[in-house]
Amino acid sequence: MYAVLETGGKQYRVVAGDTLEIERLAVDAGKPVTFDRVLMLNKDGKVTIGAPTVTGATVVADVVEHIRGEKKLTFKMKRRKGYHKTIGHRQELTIVKVKEIKA
Repeated sequence: MYAVLETGGKQYRVVAGDTLEIERLAVDAGKPVTFDRVLMLNKDGKVTIGAPTVTGATVVADVVEHIRGEKKLTFKMKRRKGYHKTIGHRQELTIVKVKEIKA
């Protein structure tokens, strides 16, 4: 059984036992979190597609830890003007481990 869930504006295909890096959640490490926005559910070959979500389907996961992603660098420059600027960004991430998918 697998599910497609949406969180942080992104979609993830998950199976029980998967570990995901998702955008930062306001949940303490070690606490459970429930994802209600399940877009698709596959249970033994029987596919259920939501409109927009599957009613009654949830994904339960545990928050493992909060981390920061790798640094992304952006370089801006305007030619012949003497302007150049380097900008860095590190995304705040949460690592979750999927416990079960409830249909």
